[in-house]
Amino acid sequence: MKKIAVCYKWVLSDADIRVNDKTHQLDMEKCKPQISEYDRNGIECGVQIKAASGAEFVGVSCGSACAASSKDALSRGPDAVYTLDDAVMAEADSTTTSKVLAGMIKAIGDVDVVICAEGSSDEYARQTGPRLAALLGWPSVSYVSKVTVNGDSFDLERKMEEGTEMVTVPAPVVLSVLPDVGEAPIPSVKQILGAKKKPANEMNLAGIGLSADAVKPFMKVESVLAPVTERKKIHLNADGKTIDAAAAELVKELSAAGIL
Repeated sequence: MKKIAVCYKWVLSDADIRVNDKTHQLDMEKCKPQISEYDRNGIECGVQIKAASGAEFVGVSCGSACAASSKDALSRGPDAVYTLDDAVMAEADSTTTSKVLAGMIKAIGDVDVVICAEGSSDEYARQTGPRLAALLGWPSVSYVSKVTVNGDSFDLERKMEEGTEMVTVPAPVVLSVLPDVGEAPIPSVKQILGAKKKPANEMNLAGIGLSADAVKPFMKVESVLAPVTERKKIHLNADGKTIDAAAAELVKELSAAGIL
């Protein structure tokens, strides 16, 4: 096995999202960028495969402003990272993202296994891994919860709704992994400092044979609004009512609302 590639996405943290009370629009101004939470598990999976196989391990990311992710990604285990940072990718959907990632993987060369998280923490569309596999012409295995290296093959556990499925698949292959595959540790100070010495390679669309028109998204998001919650603010036990009286009033209100 020569090379492991883990795809990761640079997303805005949802911890600091604010909602406009009047318009219900999301205010993302104070949200800090970070590696998608699920992709950190994917990177840890890459670390485990590298330890078992001795293969080179690279991180791969595309999007708008994703080059800023290199140091964080490198501190988590990859030997090198490859980023394609282009403003035209700001509204990229799964179709265009997988197209760019496929071009990057081919340009990097000698990749035996590509690891994607089952979904990203911002959209969780769960399409990038299978689409990427189709473009590369490789097998795709999803819902992977455990990976064991077996020579040039992988023994996989898939976490299904009604049990666990065991699969053995040869390289090359694209794996879509669940968080169960490996808990992502917080990088140590030594790892953070060591990240500065690792290669951070920047790619561009022309270099992988794509134009800006080729990566225009098929889907356009018009708006994202927070759900509206309206409360009636009816106090059933006000004015010293008994439990029986309050219960009777509750039944009356629910019946009037068509719930009962």
